[in-house]
Amino acid sequence: MAANMYRVGDYVFFENSSSNPYLIRRIEELNKTANGNVEAKVVCLFRRRDLSSALNALAENNAREFEEDSKQPLFSEAQKHQLKHRELFLSRQFESLPATHIRGKCNVTLLNETDLLSGYLEKEDCFYYSLVFDPVQKTLLADQGEIRVGSKYQAEIPERLAEGESDGRVLDKLETKVWDPDNQLKDSQIDQFLVVARAIGTFARALDCSSSIRQPSLHMSAAAASRDITLFHAMDTLQKNGYDLARAMSSLVPQGGPVLCRDEMEEWSASEAMLFEDALEKYGKDFSDIRQDFLPWKSLASLVQFYYMWKTTDRYIQQKRLKAAEADSKLKQVYIPTYTKPNPNQILAAGSKTGMNGTAGLQKGLSCESCHTLHSPQWYAWGPPNMQCRLCSVCWIYWKKYGGLKTPTHLEGISRASSDAASRGHLTRQEVQDMSPFANTAGRAKLLAKNRQTFILQTTKLTRIARRICHDILQPRRAARRPYAPINAIAVKAECMIRLPKVPKVPLKVKTALRLSLAAVVKDLALQAPLKLKAQRSTPTPINRNQVNHPRGAPSLLGKRPFDTVGGLQLSTSGRTLVAGMRSANQSVIKRPKGAEESSDPGGDETISQEALPPSQGKTATASSAYASRYQ
Repeated sequence: MAANMYRVGDYVFFENSSSNPYLIRRIEELNKTANGNVEAKVVCLFRRRDLSSALNALAENNAREFEEDSKQPLFSEAQKHQLKHRELFLSRQFESLPATHIRGKCNVTLLNETDLLSGYLEKEDCFYYSLVFDPVQKTLLADQGEIRVGSKYQAEIPERLAEGESDGRVLDKLETKVWDPDNQLKDSQIDQFLVVARAIGTFARALDCSSSIRQPSLHMSAAAASRDITLFHAMDTLQKNGYDLARAMSSLVPQGGPVLCRDEMEEWSASEAMLFEDALEKYGKDFSDIRQDFLPWKSLASLVQFYYMWKTTDRYIQQKRLKAAEADSKLKQVYIPTYTKPNPNQILAAGSKTGMNGTAGLQKGLSCESCHTLHSPQWYAWGPPNMQCRLCSVCWIYWKKYGGLKTPTHLEGISRASSDAASRGHLTRQEVQDMSPFANTAGRAKLLAKNRQTFILQTTKLTRIARRICHDILQPRRAARRPYAPINAIAVKAECMIRLPKVPKVPLKVKTALRLSLAAVVKDLALQAPLKLKAQRSTPTPINRNQVNHPRGAPSLLGKRPFDTVGGLQLSTSGRTLVAGMRSANQSVIKRPKGAEESSDPGGDETISQEALPPSQGKTATASSAYASRYQ
């Protein structure tokens, strides 16, 4: 019962998707809606997977500096990977979520220099944060509420003086005396002097024009004169004048008029006080943000002094009562029963109904993508559907709570991109590129380096032997269908070392393949796809002016010539040689009278003289004319 009771201030898991990890939020308010449901106003906390690569680099540098400063013990690669899943980033972003989406509690603390990071790995549902993330500005800043505890914040205490040893330091430079309790005045005389100082302060406010506007009544002026600033000034005056009452009285009222001492409550206007209250409501006691966004003309010391003086006013007491009344009207806690509905990503057993996303069709015998186990009471589909990946029940709970896998794998980034795109229903171009094994910056750099220079992948002799001996374990055909699935090469080689002594010493049969010579391959390729060489230039062709007005023939659809001449041979568009008596598909039959020595081109635009053509082209034109005259 207590585990399912959630109160204001608790850190909880929220589920917004069946396949995505849980959201981690802090409950600020519990409100009841008009239809009777309960909504939780929460503060958003983000994981590393929610940050960009540039901000992840900043977070990595901050974590490295923290480990060096706090002298953390060395971690293995797996522990470093899992430790990134425990780091969160606080934000000031609020949102409202249905309380029925709560899936449990977690513990989130501010990272301290005295903390051991290994303690977070040992505890269940335990997270930490040290940086604040701004989702709008996309920035990471150090948390202002950091407690300065550690070796570098400790004061250096000098050694103690021995008995009878004098202190050689100049005490006047180390400290300033502001009050001597062993003075010659009695307590009653000091009280009388303080009353006179208040009266002079009231009279000074009556003479000051700005003060008379802010405190129009005598009662308000007397209340302002009774503040601590007036009493501190009176006691400083006694100390400076050697506790001589006559000299101190004269100092309170010099020749120019009475001394007026005003604190921050009098210096601030009513509009500035309203701005401060609004900023305090939004940011709390974060005075640097209050100064930056609301009161940039005020100093940080002025804001702090005004805050503590404002807490002594009736205005603060009134606001405190209003907040207490609002808190009483709101819900203090809410009971959320344990969520027991089956997850649609469950891989159902054979013969049962298929899940919502069709996860019952996955292949049998696949291992867990995180721990590589083959046995689990329940399997869950994970990652892109085409990858056919799955997680065991333990790794699935780890994925939902911590937003990653126990062991590092590039498929984790692929699942992140696909799960984010599932809500949109499509993948962006950048997300498709991120699914590549070279999605990160280091991978792209390696890929570019490989493209810039020649390289060769040469396997070792043991690896080549293991492919043949451990063929049943390696299953190359099956591995080829899953290019992104990792192959445990260490286990294959270990099994090979076990089987190798038992293998009979029989030479392997090598099939000799007959390979053609390079000249034969080039000749074969030339016959299959002949190149179109540039034709020889001929002399300028005269134009028959009598055919200028004749209709032009239809040009080729792609702007290509119907045939070319290569080395004196006429080639058609298919690359085959045209023999005498044949014509191309685009060549028209033109009737010519006998004895004509001119040949028209296929388009009908120009008349080409036979005498101006090369010998080979002249013969081709004659053959075409003979072929045309045969069918007249």
